[in-house]
Amino acid sequence: MNIPQEQDKDTPLRDDIRLLGRILGNTVRAQEGEPVFDLIEHIRQTSVRFHRDDDHEARQVLEAMLRELEHADTLNVVRAFSFFSQLSNIAEDQHHIRRSRSHQRAGSAAREGSLVHALDLAGEAGLGEDQLKEFFATAMIRPVLTAHPTEVQRKSILNCQLRIAQLLDERDRMQLTPEEFEENEEALKREILLLWETRMLRLTKLSVVDEIANGLSFYDYTFLRELPRLYARLEDRLSARGGSGEHVDLPSFLRMGSWIGGDRDGNPFVTADVLRRALKMQAQVAFNFYIDEANRLATRLSLSSALVKVSPEVQTLADASPYRSAHTADEPYRRAMRGIHARLWATARKLGLQPIGRLPAAEAEPYPDAAAFSTDLNVIHDSLLKHCSPALAHGKLRELQRASCVFGFHLASIDVRQNSDVHERTVAELLEAAQPGTGYLALDEEARIALLLRELSTPRPLSSPCVQYSEETTGELAIFRAIAEAHRIYGPDCVQNAIISKTDGVSDMLELAVLLKEVGLLRPHEGKLDVNIIPLFETIGDLQNAAATMDRILSIPAYRQLVASRDEAQECMLGYSDSNKDGGFLTSGWELYKAEIQLVEVFRRHGVRLRLFHGRGGSVGRGGGPSYQAILAQPGGAVQGQIRLTEQGEVIASKYSNPEVGRRNLEVLAAATLEATLLAHPEAAPCSEYLAAMDELSEDAFKTYRDLVYDTPGFEQYFWESTVISEIANLNIGSRPASRKKSTSIEDLRAIPWVFSWAQARVMLPGWFGFGSAVKSFLARHGDEGMKLLQAMNREWSFFATQLANMDMVLAKSDLAIASRYAELVRDEALRTSIFARIKAEWEITVEVLLELTGQKALAEGNALLARSIQNRLLYLNPLNHVQVELLHRYREGDQDDRVRRGILLSINGVAAGLRNSG
Repeated sequence: MNIPQEQDKDTPLRDDIRLLGRILGNTVRAQEGEPVFDLIEHIRQTSVRFHRDDDHEARQVLEAMLRELEHADTLNVVRAFSFFSQLSNIAEDQHHIRRSRSHQRAGSAAREGSLVHALDLAGEAGLGEDQLKEFFATAMIRPVLTAHPTEVQRKSILNCQLRIAQLLDERDRMQLTPEEFEENEEALKREILLLWETRMLRLTKLSVVDEIANGLSFYDYTFLRELPRLYARLEDRLSARGGSGEHVDLPSFLRMGSWIGGDRDGNPFVTADVLRRALKMQAQVAFNFYIDEANRLATRLSLSSALVKVSPEVQTLADASPYRSAHTADEPYRRAMRGIHARLWATARKLGLQPIGRLPAAEAEPYPDAAAFSTDLNVIHDSLLKHCSPALAHGKLRELQRASCVFGFHLASIDVRQNSDVHERTVAELLEAAQPGTGYLALDEEARIALLLRELSTPRPLSSPCVQYSEETTGELAIFRAIAEAHRIYGPDCVQNAIISKTDGVSDMLELAVLLKEVGLLRPHEGKLDVNIIPLFETIGDLQNAAATMDRILSIPAYRQLVASRDEAQECMLGYSDSNKDGGFLTSGWELYKAEIQLVEVFRRHGVRLRLFHGRGGSVGRGGGPSYQAILAQPGGAVQGQIRLTEQGEVIASKYSNPEVGRRNLEVLAAATLEATLLAHPEAAPCSEYLAAMDELSEDAFKTYRDLVYDTPGFEQYFWESTVISEIANLNIGSRPASRKKSTSIEDLRAIPWVFSWAQARVMLPGWFGFGSAVKSFLARHGDEGMKLLQAMNREWSFFATQLANMDMVLAKSDLAIASRYAELVRDEALRTSIFARIKAEWEITVEVLLELTGQKALAEGNALLARSIQNRLLYLNPLNHVQVELLHRYREGDQDDRVRRGILLSINGVAAGLRNSG
């Protein structure tokens, strides 16, 4: 009986996919002709035969068909399958929304990942109102948007997709008449035609400013409106649970962060001027929203003082308003809001912004800060509550109140990040100029620490206007001066964090402290620090040394005093990407987990709150996977109510371009953090038997991974020739180079294009390689008891279960038949044969042991949503891979036709959209 129900509930999804596919097919037929449409269908059907049956005849037919394609037809094929994938994604997102609403209407039990579910669990665990209030009082949750070299979606395309989603949503929510259904379908046809006729690729390479603008678009789509709504729903839920009838007012624990415009590690285009531009652009978005909402409220709050009472504070605001129309003399709330509108306008002008919308009636005093703006809104809100108008207080006004607290005048806190080597060279140059012969770079770690602590004990700056410093040092000092300047303009929340990439010792952190002191962001005699100093531990070696590094620096009284000035909290960032590239999927995950266990213990001994910043990517190879499970899988004590995590590339568009999907993803972060803090087992480490087993597995997986990636002659050549890595460098996407240096070595390659390239070739190697061999070796030593132990670990240990679930997802999206076609791009036949055979053998072993461990008969069997998603999009994704291989053959054999190059880049875009979490 269950199977028909499953089929029935997915019928609307299949209907939507058919509808969108039919409209796109008709669009292609109308725009490009019947022969092109027939060609696309023939390729799709042949690709299905090849994928489903590993049909060699189908493979030959497909290859021959693609070889004979004219360039113009090839572009149409790529675009068609790319848009099919995108439309399938839209339908899938809408189906998630549909199912969620259906469950809510039916009164179903709250779903995992919802705040209602988290609060229910808290209630079942006996946690009272006071404990929940205490959690929210100290909680801090920050998704941090980052740009990176594989972000592929243009904003114009995203806008089309959003409109299509809205039209599907309209069909689902509203009881449309036949005529209205026709109008809706006509609108869908127009949007899909617009999509087809909109250029997918950028004409020029993205600049950092372009990346900033792209990131800010998600505030208009989702964050500015949906975050306040999330708070309102949570407050109402908590108020209802309290039973006292009192309204719960939560602090703004969930806010946004950004790296876009502040991440300088390996990106020479992020300068002090770019940081200033980013802050100004963010402020412009915030003020556009505030001014528009204030004007709307002024229009709506037409309450007459002849009919309602008003507080003296509101009357004072109304009397101070420059809006003096005799027609509204008895409307104090409206006049007060007009005054707020005028002050916002004046503040925007003072900050050098260009306010838009309705002009104020007259000049007004600008706000000194965002808190003063919030205070005025609170005055109006409190008066409405006190004088019997709670429904008006709890509408748009409440949302604007919350927005003013969450976003301030800066919108989001921008992190700055730089490599420790750059800080080291900068400090060395400053010291040498101040005291020639210091020779900082030649000193050992202990001598460096002693010298830096002496420097930190005095307020005397090192830099001098009389010295001509190198371009690098001048640029670094300019960044820190820009931060100090921004604090004065926008307030200290605008830049709260400075991150040190590749931290491997205490001196790396003290060097940053010295640079902050240079511009007054660290004041030694007061023991005050205005910006968090955050080490980033990202290689396997750095992760293994992380606890010792933090133990040592927290033992230094001068540094410990600085931590005290930051609310007794110290943040550490963990790098999932480079540790994976360094040691492979299993070892990276295990070393990250062990580092967290050790850090929890170190921070407990020092009496400091640990806040972890998880540098996760979209793909499993970079720490990706479902956020809810990832947060709950943290060791005990690692969350402590505070967490930050990166949201990157195409994952941002997938999670946050649709407002309802966006709110759901934000809610998941809050719910998981609450559960991991209040309901998780307090012990940081699981039982010793599990730890020992993971150590064994990790050691063998590490050897297998390193042996292939770093110790196999020719592997570097195989990677560059069998994937799209060299073509990615030419794609007009992120502003950052694909490699840290001008080389092809795996060590110098950034982790993002490393993972992205394997995903494009459908190998997904960074998300699984080494696990199968590790389990086989483990079983050879421990026999049947070893398998029973691993199966118990999967049942009882969320960390291990999450690792297996993520690997299951990656393997389900991989396709070794398609990967074999990419392997054919390798010119050296012996190299191609030997390395692909090793990859295929490890893939087969990994699938075999994974299924035995989990008890599944097939990949993704335990994840119905994933299985359905893969089934829906493989029809359109697989042909794209085949066309991409053909285009790569042409391009690398010397066909320089611009349509070939564009076809490759379009196919990269389409495959990334189809996979959704490839970067």
